[in-house]
Amino acid sequence: MPAKEIKQNKDNTGAADMVVDLKVPPTGVPVEEVVEAVETAEVVEAVVAVAPSGKVTPGKRMRDSARHGGRGGQASGPGGARTGSGSGQRGGGRGGRGGDNRERVKPEFDSKIIDIRRVTRVTAGGRRMNFSVAVVAGDRKGRVGVGLGKGGDTASAVEKATREAKKHIIRVPLSASMTIPHAVEAKLGSARIKIFPARGSGVVAGSSARAVIELAGIKDVCAKILSGSKNRLNNARVAIEALNKLIKIPRTNSVQNSGQKK
Repeated sequence: MPAKEIKQNKDNTGAADMVVDLKVPPTGVPVEEVVEAVETAEVVEAVVAVAPSGKVTPGKRMRDSARHGGRGGQASGPGGARTGSGSGQRGGGRGGRGGDNRERVKPEFDSKIIDIRRVTRVTAGGRRMNFSVAVVAGDRKGRVGVGLGKGGDTASAVEKATREAKKHIIRVPLSASMTIPHAVEAKLGSARIKIFPARGSGVVAGSSARAVIELAGIKDVCAKILSGSKNRLNNARVAIEALNKLIKIPRTNSVQNSGQKK
C-alpha cells in the first residue's frame, strides 16, 4: 500500500471517531471539513446549555417566586425601583397565617402551684414514679380554693389539682376596700394561722398563705403562721379554713349601734 493512502486512512479513521454523533460517513471526507464540523457542534452545545429552557422545574419556580414575590416584585421605571406588594407565594402564605388576630380568652380563675413532689413507689418490677401537685386557684374577687392532684406526669397532675381546687371554691366576705372585716384564727391538723386586717400595710404573709390571700384578692392584711409546720399544703388549707370563718358585718347595724351609743 502506498504511503499516501496509509496517511489518508489514518486521517479518515480519526475523523470517524470524532464525528460519530454527527453521522458523517467514515470515508471520503477531508480532514478540514471534519474539524470545522466538530467546532460548529461544540458552539451549538454551548449555546444550548446557556439558553434558558422552556421547562419549569420546582427549583426554578422557587427561585422565581423568591426573586419576584418575596423581595418586593419586579423592578420598574428608569430608577429601577421595585414595585409590588412584596408577598409572593411564600410571602402570601405567611401573611395568611399571621392575619388571624383572635383575642385569647382570659380564664376565669388564676392558678398557682404551691408544692410539687415526686413520689417513688418500689414494686416487684422496679420503681414507679408519680407526681403530687398542690394548686391554689382564685379569681382575685373573693373566691379561692386549694386542690391536690396526682399523676404520672406533671401536666396531668396540675390539671387534676386545678379541677379539684375549682370544686372546693369558697367565697370570702370582703369590705368595700377589699380587706377582711375582722381578725380570725384557725387550726387544721398541726397548722395554726392568724389573719387580721392592717390598713395601709399591703399583704404581709409568707409561705403558701400569701398565695391564698393574693388569689382571693384581699388587700391590707397580715397573716401569721403560729405553728412550726413547714407543709405548704397544710398551711394553704388552714388559711382557707380561717377565711371561711369570716363573717361579713353589715354597715347598717354598725351605723345603728354607733347612733344608739351616742
